[in-house]
Amino acid sequence: MESPALIVIFGAAVRADGTPSPALARRIGYALEAARVRPEALVFCSGGVGEVGPSEASVMAEALAEAGVARRRLVLDEASLDTLDSVVAVARFLKARGAARCIVCSDRYHLPRIRLMLRALGIAADPGPLAPGRGGTRRAYWWKMQLREALAIPYDLALVLLKRRRLLA
Repeated sequence: MESPALIVIFGAAVRADGTPSPALARRIGYALEAARVRPEALVFCSGGVGEVGPSEASVMAEALAEAGVARRRLVLDEASLDTLDSVVAVARFLKARGAARCIVCSDRYHLPRIRLMLRALGIAADPGPLAPGRGGTRRAYWWKMQLREALAIPYDLALVLLKRRRLLA
């Protein structure tokens, strides 16, 4: 089996002071753990500028570099503004390199949608390291995100399936 040579972090909010939100901090932690286990893998940081602060990708990259991940391993996607944009950017990046597998670092509730969309674009996505259970999130937030994902999965998957060729062009 092909060993994934790309670790992907999916973005989350950046605070007004430029620091990662709790969700982004968790995802950075998952990617850091994956990067330590796979020192040959590139780390694809995906997320543009949100409502405030610098891009999600630049905050991820800075945190990873400060934790010891070599900057030469970091690939920044600062154009993606949502999960669908990030999935397409990852698929294009991998296909341009003749690869079709990656490791995905995000929250547990987010992984099914990401993996389904990547699979629809021909990319196998292995889940990255995860914290047990809700990963430290509050119960109300966890259920809110579960509901959001339940609604987003059929919508985003339909978009990917209907527009697959154009998305990869």
